[in-house]
Amino acid sequence: LKFLAEAAYFSQQPLDKVVVAGQSVTLPCVIVGYRGMVQWTKDGLALGGERDLPGWARYSLLGDPASGEHSLVIESAELGDDAVYECQATQAGLRSHRAKLTVLVPPSDPIVEGGPVVRLKAHTPHNLTCRASGAKPAAEITWYRDGEVMHSAIYSKSLMEDGKRETAVSLLPMVPEDRDSGRTYTCRVLNPAAPAGRQTSVTINVQHPPSVTLSVQPQTVMEGAKVLFICSASANPEITGYRWSKGGIPISEANGDSLEVTVDHSYFTDPVSCEVSNSVGSTNVSTLVDVQFGPRLLSEPKPLTVDTGMDAAFTCAWTGNPPLTLAWTKQGSSVVLSNGNTLQLKAVTQEDAGTYTCKAIVPRIGVAERDVTLTVNGPPIITADATQQAVKHSKGKLECLVGSSPPPDKIMWTFGDMNLSSGSSGRFSVQTVNSDRGVVSSLILSETLAQDFQMRYNCTAWNRFGTGTVLVTLKEQGGISSTAIVSSAKLIAPFLHIQTTCALATIIYTYLISTLIVQFRDVRVLRLLFSDQYSTFS
Repeated sequence: LKFLAEAAYFSQQPLDKVVVAGQSVTLPCVIVGYRGMVQWTKDGLALGGERDLPGWARYSLLGDPASGEHSLVIESAELGDDAVYECQATQAGLRSHRAKLTVLVPPSDPIVEGGPVVRLKAHTPHNLTCRASGAKPAAEITWYRDGEVMHSAIYSKSLMEDGKRETAVSLLPMVPEDRDSGRTYTCRVLNPAAPAGRQTSVTINVQHPPSVTLSVQPQTVMEGAKVLFICSASANPEITGYRWSKGGIPISEANGDSLEVTVDHSYFTDPVSCEVSNSVGSTNVSTLVDVQFGPRLLSEPKPLTVDTGMDAAFTCAWTGNPPLTLAWTKQGSSVVLSNGNTLQLKAVTQEDAGTYTCKAIVPRIGVAERDVTLTVNGPPIITADATQQAVKHSKGKLECLVGSSPPPDKIMWTFGDMNLSSGSSGRFSVQTVNSDRGVVSSLILSETLAQDFQMRYNCTAWNRFGTGTVLVTLKEQGGISSTAIVSSAKLIAPFLHIQTTCALATIIYTYLISTLIVQFRDVRVLRLLFSDQYSTFS
């Protein structure tokens, strides 16, 4: 035996091999000069000395033992066959080289998450994910878009629980656009066990909120005309509803893709909106209407009261379409003081007081205006006729008007050696009346005498800003003399007995008598009339 052992040797020994799962493999072992037991070990575990290797259904020994042939045959290799093998001549103490059998496992069919139709939201970043599991070694993954290789994928792999197979994952970053909808993305995987590769394709369905266009027909109209709004939209998936609003306020009765309305000026500033929805989201589009309308007041000018020497400013704002022009004027003058919204008056005087007009003009459409009053506080401004008239021996009156602001604290009439601001003194009395033009002060003479027409009358007013004064003279007014009235009465009286003219004569006579009583209060004339003619009249 010692001789046999010393002479025995391996003429063939197993070598490292690579086999694809499912294929058969033979690990050679030929020992020359040995007739004893031969066994194989797998990762150090003895498989047994029998030729049919009981307990290992797919394992067997191949060859003629008498010729020293003890090759190991493995049918339909599996991942579990992936190990280190050794052929041993136990009685001779011979061991072959250790042979590493590597079993390659092809990847499973790749899986693209979300397939076969991947629904993506437009403009939202997304990673297309392809996963290939159970491969040994890990599968290589390549992406194609409509047959074109994509180079931007991110690759990773991880060992599975069995410690031998691996899972490979490839992420293809993309920001889907509407044009990507319908494109085909293919994930192709391969490894040495599947050199032809396997692939899975998916179709991209890019979903997006509605794309909306809002138009109005016609675009330019006069106020009070009808217009039609048309809301055109495309969407994926389909549109689920329309919602209309004006100036942010919903129009409840509108729910379709068009809206017909009668427009007023508000459609020029308050946009009409159409909001279209689907399951992905909604899109809101707004538009204004070019409504042409006359001036409309936005901000009314406010009256001002300022002291003399101060600045004053009025503001009024209008809107209109086409664009309007503004003009500020002062009543009584056609001079344009300003064309802007604001009228600035510097260091005003009492002459600046009055009514100012803010006028808006919309070409070819219309004109509108607003008045505003400027009151300037200052010393009293007194106006009066320099010469006023009265009939001698009748009631007389002199007037002056104090029209400034603030109202006068006191108004006094001065004439001769008299000063009178209110009440009565002899034949003279003062009355004060407020009017829309100011304060009217009247000096009343119960009966005018000759000397009254020789004096000057001074009307003076005071307020907290100072004084004002005006001089007035009284002029005798020509009237019907008593001699003329008596002569007329005497002329008419003889005819008063005629019945046909009795009524007319009575009217004339009554008028003459009343004229004497009111204007002359001359008792002598009355006596003359009654003594000479009354008997005839009777």
